[in-house]
Amino acid sequence: MNKKEISEIKRLFTSERCPVTRICGCYVDSEKTKKAEIKEAFLSLPEEEMFKYFEIFKKTLSGSIGKTLMDLEFPVEQEAEGGTQEFFLRLRDSRLTDQELLDEFYDRVIEHFRYPENYYIVLIHCAYDIPRRTSDGAELFDASDDVYEFLICSICPVKLTKPGLCYDEAANTITERTRDWFVEVPVAGFLFPAFTDRNSDIHSALLFSKNPEESGAFLAEQLLGCTLPLPASWQRETFNTLVADTFQEECTFETVKNIHEALNGLLEERKDDPEPPVLDAFDVKRLLYESGATDETLENFDTDFEEAAGNSSAELFVSNIASTRKFEIKTSDIVITAKPESMDLIETRIIDGRPYFLIPADGSVELNGIPVRAVPEAAQEADET
Repeated sequence: MNKKEISEIKRLFTSERCPVTRICGCYVDSEKTKKAEIKEAFLSLPEEEMFKYFEIFKKTLSGSIGKTLMDLEFPVEQEAEGGTQEFFLRLRDSRLTDQELLDEFYDRVIEHFRYPENYYIVLIHCAYDIPRRTSDGAELFDASDDVYEFLICSICPVKLTKPGLCYDEAANTITERTRDWFVEVPVAGFLFPAFTDRNSDIHSALLFSKNPEESGAFLAEQLLGCTLPLPASWQRETFNTLVADTFQEECTFETVKNIHEALNGLLEERKDDPEPPVLDAFDVKRLLYESGATDETLENFDTDFEEAAGNSSAELFVSNIASTRKFEIKTSDIVITAKPESMDLIETRIIDGRPYFLIPADGSVELNGIPVRAVPEAAQEADET
């Protein structure tokens, strides 16, 4: 799914366009015991309660594609009878009215979701009459050929509110606040089936994981039966390893700066595209070649890429490997950070046989928030004479 398709589904969660037909939920304690369950028509909920759920559903579809949101494809074996995809199709087609299927779903989540505290599993069934679009993108809500039926699962931590004091209006006094269990924003969830090319894609799902390294793999592989793409931090580590291993002793400050400038340029060029830019093995190899790598140093690149990424067909999201907010120069004793657009101000020099980074210190300079002169005035005058 791309950004436009995800946004189209998120926009449905309002009182005017609500696609939710039924909501089910299961509250699970830290001992993995089911404490409470709900199952009812969504539109029967009080309006304020509906709005709170809308925020949960929108959060489950929020974040960056390739970081917190990941497209998953079901392997062929999972689409056969008894597979995970076949199970979720039955669950969707039941419209959440089959208690036996719901119990099996809750049991699967509880078995595979690694979370040490209480949490609330929310599951909804939705039906969306997909409006046609004109050539200029306008939606024709009275013209629909297809209905997109889908499930959204949101897994929300449930935690005790903090202790404190509050005003008791009945007693007209300040007293200790009663602590209760509060449902927080989701940390994981999924949408099934995916909404690809503005229609139902039963071969795919969209996974949401606030911390992919912690919960993403369990949900993707154990609950959904899919292979999780490389998490964002692993993609960055994979790319850094490939750069370092390719250039080795020739991996200079200028080389790395130029690579990241090229990546940031690609992000800027594609910023309005609905699909985020990605690099496969060929793209990374070409980038390194254009940055100064030789045919000799790239001779074993394909093998190196497969070993580093774990898969020869893996893709790296540019937003995960580029330095868009800051560059960091780290020595054994000092760390320097700079905005990407300021990197040209930093020079490398050899002075008295030692390598240095030179940073202009004209204009305002602060040390721990205190305005200072980078060079004492007397020393500056002596240097000028």
